[in-house]
Amino acid sequence: MKKIIFAMLLALPMTMFAQKIGHVDVDAVAKGMPEVAALQTEIQNLQKQFDDELQRKETDIRTKSDAYEKEKATLSETLRNYREQEIQKAIQEYQQFGQTSEQELQNTYQTKMSAVQEKIMKAVEEVGAAGGYTYILPAGAIAYIGAGATDITDQVKAKVGAK
Repeated sequence: MKKIIFAMLLALPMTMFAQKIGHVDVDAVAKGMPEVAALQTEIQNLQKQFDDELQRKETDIRTKSDAYEKEKATLSETLRNYREQEIQKAIQEYQQFGQTSEQELQNTYQTKMSAVQEKIMKAVEEVGAAGGYTYILPAGAIAYIGAGATDITDQVKAKVGAK
């Protein structure tokens, strides 16, 4: 019985050394993907459209406010109240558009980035299966990478078409 336990204890470290471990820099892979470059351009264009609309709304509010301040003394109470409500409504629309546009930007980015992340994970799985890896870890989350670990970042980049 002691011989069997001793043999198992001797074999245990050998099985641990037989494990193949790799690491991948997911950020480097993503940065090199054409989909990410296209997404950044799309987000920048959408941001510009939203900024232009916000600027237009801000100018409209300023114009209404300036006109109101000039005419305020000569307006009847009913017209003053109407113009004040009109300015308040424009301010509320400006604020709501700002919030809605920010949410749309975030949703667009998250939706498209999740597709990119899925593509990267599929490539990591394929490289891992083809290379016989036991573990593939994200390089940024590892405190120490020893000489026995293999960097598969370039293989994953090739799989997803990243530069």
